[in-house]
Amino acid sequence: MIRHPNAILGNDKLLVSMGEKGDLRGFFYPRRDWAQHVDESKACIYTSGRLLWLDSPEWNVKQESPDDTNIIKTHLSHFSGIEVSIHDLVHQSSPVLVRKYEITSKEHITGKFYYYSNFQIGENHRKNSAFCDVNSGLLVQYMQNFYSGLASAPEFEEWQVGKIQETGWVASARNDMEDGKLQQNMEDIGEMDNSIGWDLNLQSGETVTITVFIGIASERQLIYDLLGDVLKQFPDDMMRGSEDGSIRWLSKKRPLELLALENDPLFKKEVKGLYDRSLLSLNLLTDPDEGACLASPEFDPAFEMCGGYGFCWNRDAVESVLALMNAGYPEYAEKFFGWCKRAQLPDGSWFQRYWLDGKEAPSWGNFDDSTQIDETGSTLYAIDYYYRELEGTKRDEFLETIRETVWKGAEYLIRRTEQGLHDPCRCLWESEIGIFTYTSAAIYSGLKGAAHLAEENNEHILAEKWSDRAELVRKRTIEKLWLKEGYFSRGIIESNVNRTVDSSMIGTFIPFGLLSPNDPDERAMILSMIEHIEKALRVPVNGYFGIKRYENDNYVGGNPWVVTTLWLSRALLTLAMSLKNKNDEYDLLVNKAVEYIKWTMRSATSTGLLSEQVDRNTGKAAWARPLGWSCALFIENALLLDQLKEE
Repeated sequence: MIRHPNAILGNDKLLVSMGEKGDLRGFFYPRRDWAQHVDESKACIYTSGRLLWLDSPEWNVKQESPDDTNIIKTHLSHFSGIEVSIHDLVHQSSPVLVRKYEITSKEHITGKFYYYSNFQIGENHRKNSAFCDVNSGLLVQYMQNFYSGLASAPEFEEWQVGKIQETGWVASARNDMEDGKLQQNMEDIGEMDNSIGWDLNLQSGETVTITVFIGIASERQLIYDLLGDVLKQFPDDMMRGSEDGSIRWLSKKRPLELLALENDPLFKKEVKGLYDRSLLSLNLLTDPDEGACLASPEFDPAFEMCGGYGFCWNRDAVESVLALMNAGYPEYAEKFFGWCKRAQLPDGSWFQRYWLDGKEAPSWGNFDDSTQIDETGSTLYAIDYYYRELEGTKRDEFLETIRETVWKGAEYLIRRTEQGLHDPCRCLWESEIGIFTYTSAAIYSGLKGAAHLAEENNEHILAEKWSDRAELVRKRTIEKLWLKEGYFSRGIIESNVNRTVDSSMIGTFIPFGLLSPNDPDERAMILSMIEHIEKALRVPVNGYFGIKRYENDNYVGGNPWVVTTLWLSRALLTLAMSLKNKNDEYDLLVNKAVEYIKWTMRSATSTGLLSEQVDRNTGKAAWARPLGWSCALFIENALLLDQLKEE
């Protein structure tokens, strides 16, 4: 089942994703990529003989995340006059989700408030077991070394440890709620679900507060200790602790002044807000120990409509760690490149994608012609970028630790580019096998970066070898892939030049620098590429235009992508900044970039998450959300806006 979130929250131990009405869609522990322990987890109200599920269409909803925090506020209103406000947060230091429900009604109602969960502890339904320890006020479901526990304040009054398949006398917890009285089964094994409940006798205008705690640990006693400790704390104190943690983390960021936006104060405020939210998103997507970055919280775990997103692609990750570095968080890059050193394959390349612990993930890239060579090129490019930002002895220390990794990677690229153009491989979109412009640009920048590091290490012969090959790659890319119409072809597929306009051609300029805006001829090539991308790939949505990946793209309906749109705005801003003086061209470039950025901002979820795509019909966030790559590119665009000349 596809499980798109509208919000995420978490800490170093736990990542949670949820829908716009507060239903849990992901509960990842002990890593952001594994294991996913929940199928369903949500609340409902029993009144007038029926269940009102809070995620049903009967409720109007407003969900938001206050500035500078990872707290989610969801307000639900029902036509009957019942209103429910939910404050969700993950405990600052413990793997516990805190869910504070405030229930009010315009009319007197009686009934029950239920919290229902269908856990899949250890990503496995069949071999779970569950029990309710009434004396401790704790309901636990477990498998092997995963123990998930439910507790509450006030303590729950009813419970059901249920069997989803309705085997024997034990009712499923979902069905058991329908008569407003839980059966109170104490324990069972197999495919489990559970529910806890409270009496509800709500006078007109009165508010009842119920806080649910969902914790997870590796041992039975630990889940008792964990929730026992949390129950001694006040929810408001935990909320302040979560807020303070986010504020302290954001205090390290590079602040934005955005002096060039003084005449548009609302846009300025919105840029700053989404900049913060994108930084918070990347923090939640990055493994605090390993340094690897999740592309997006997994939402298609059975690979029903895609290959899944809950993994680390080097290509995406380097964008994330470099954006964090440029925004004031260099420690993420340091950890990530240590991870790259451990994850590198024996032949010097990097795999299509990885689990966050560095093990190869499920992949279509197991052969030379189905791997993605741009993963290796972009990694070497990023290592050199990071090195150039270091100072003093840190440079020497980093180069010493990363030298072998870079040398192995560069030699891999040498072997794959004997003719200048690279050997056949899979494109960055993972849709075709051939020779591609984007991949060539990544290889060029990777070899250039390796050559610079070799020169810095006084290995001049290697530096010359790798630099010469990079220049050959550049020469052949322009000779073979640049079209007389004024843009780079997508590549060579099945021995034919594919003339499809593909937005990834902008990679030859940003970020890989195969073309320079300082060379008049190459600047003209960049401007011509942009013109062709805009002409062929613009899609009108949300009052502006987004950019599709390529012509006739039919993935998820051929929506415009946030990544591709922000590539274009980043290129436009970089071109503007390369001009020595402000003039009409400068204004045109900046204004066009701002329009693409505004389009991106309109596409964010109500909690500020940037998705992979935007639905071309509704204008809403589509597919993976948040996508780390989208967040990273917005951060880079915001930093470029901050460098613009004052009006």
